[in-house]
Amino acid sequence: MADEAMFEAPVTVALTGASGAQYGLRLIDCLVAARHQVLVLISKAAQMVIATETDVSLPSNPERLSEALRERSGAAPGQIRCFGREDWMAPVASGSGAPSAMVICPCSTGTLSAVATGASNNLIERAADVALKERRQLILVPRETPFSAIHLEHMLTLTRMGAVILPAAPGFYHRPQTLDDMIDFIVARILNQLGIAHALMPRWGEAT
Repeated sequence: MADEAMFEAPVTVALTGASGAQYGLRLIDCLVAARHQVLVLISKAAQMVIATETDVSLPSNPERLSEALRERSGAAPGQIRCFGREDWMAPVASGSGAPSAMVICPCSTGTLSAVATGASNNLIERAADVALKERRQLILVPRETPFSAIHLEHMLTLTRMGAVILPAAPGFYHRPQTLDDMIDFIVARILNQLGIAHALMPRWGEAT
């Protein structure tokens, strides 16, 4: 395993069962390209969504999953670390070991509800709970429409606790030509929130 000191600050990325698995997979690729270590959590429902929405086949075993994502993204050894849904010894489960930033992308409304109410029934929910209690950066990317009052109330609750709600709602002012352009629009917004430089698209007012 590579020396973790060779990487930029680690970021936790969780994929849950909402549509939009492409956003989370692209985010992992971009974080790897930016030399960040990525701690990956994938729910059982997300595994099904990935298989349905993409041609990517990912194993459920954490070690095999780490290797599959490393090969897919071109990551260095040790740059991607995956953890099981009930791996309570994972660093993300404790405030003493969790990274300073976590992104749930895509974020299902079930996960949104669990995080807003502090359920902590699995490692994704616990990692988000840690981010909130430790006042660390937490970004949730819901992909649902329309939103019910329950969804909106949970978003407001999380926003008041310091989380960022970043819906997967691509804009069109950059005149996207492909599906990848629309995916990159959202991933660019996430990277902007994380303060990570990228070349996915120019910021507003910059020359194209």
